[in-house]
Amino acid sequence: MSENYFHADAFIGEGLRGNPAGVYLLKKPLETAEMQAIANELCLPETAFVWDDGDMHGIRWFTPSREVDLCGHGTLATAHVLLSVVNPALHDIRFRFAGGELYVARSAEDRERLILDFPSRPPQKVAEPAALAALLGTQPLEVWQATAMLVVLESEAQVRALQPDIPALIDQLGCSVIVTAPGDNVDFVSRYFSLDCSEDPVTGSAHCTLMPYWVGRLGRQVLHAKQVSSRGGELFCELKGERTLLGGYARIFLRGEINL
Repeated sequence: MSENYFHADAFIGEGLRGNPAGVYLLKKPLETAEMQAIANELCLPETAFVWDDGDMHGIRWFTPSREVDLCGHGTLATAHVLLSVVNPALHDIRFRFAGGELYVARSAEDRERLILDFPSRPPQKVAEPAALAALLGTQPLEVWQATAMLVVLESEAQVRALQPDIPALIDQLGCSVIVTAPGDNVDFVSRYFSLDCSEDPVTGSAHCTLMPYWVGRLGRQVLHAKQVSSRGGELFCELKGERTLLGGYARIFLRGEINL
């Protein structure tokens, strides 16, 4: 196969376009600066770089401006490419990254749905920052903190209506911000404002924080979620101890070859 590059949309759903990711299949890892330059050239929310690392695949993820420590949609896109194009006979695949190992498997009910096994990032309740309500343009019900700040609102309509000044929000709070509320047709909805001072279309890793919160609130381990960005995305989630299982669909938009 001469193709080594794929553009795939992850966490798609009916009427939902998901989050685009680049997937670059490498024979061996590149220098960090080179991967960063390629991600900048591709200019997608994230580009995943993946290579055969012996007993599993190595993986790293880059936005156009920085490396990220964990990327759900980039992992889903990569697994989709590996399991649908590179080796369709496989049922599952393992990745090695800087924080440990990740496991992705086909769903037992639907082999096109892939299940990501990620570490949970439970949030802790914190005091509301003084400027938060003004920055968001609405009054939060609760504020929690993990790697990102988790802001809870009353309704899906409030989450959808938000129009914050994202650079100001990130600059004053100093972290990414997840905003969430009960969903009208799913268990919960969310939006995610990232350290890149933009809104992320669909954020798998954010659900590693969302799930511990919503499982605690709703009392059920299996939940259905949507990220209500302009592109929109759908996730089928389960909390299992210290792990969060993220289920979703992906599709390849284009494929070709990168020449260095």
